[in-house]
Amino acid sequence: MAGETPGRLRSEAAFAMLCGVEPLPASSGRIQRHRLNQGGDQGANSAIYRIVLCRLRWDERTKQQHRTTQCLSKKESSAGSSGTSPARSTRS
Repeated sequence: MAGETPGRLRSEAAFAMLCGVEPLPASSGRIQRHRLNQGGDQGANSAIYRIVLCRLRWDERTKQQHRTTQCLSKKESSAGSSGTSPARSTRS
């Protein structure tokens, strides 16, 4: 657990490694890919996952950041997810 020996968490990278959310290189040839570390404290990983889900649902700053990382404006994001969007209703 993180609180038992706080000295071992020297950096954000050490915390990410402990929780199992550190990206690991999984590249082959010229393609650069990453995957998440499957090791680490699964209880901490589960807690982080729940925090992210709650923040995506309730926190406006997190919702805006999520839209920004998807390169969508607020208007584009809401239009694409709407079942009554003109773009979706004209396609068969």
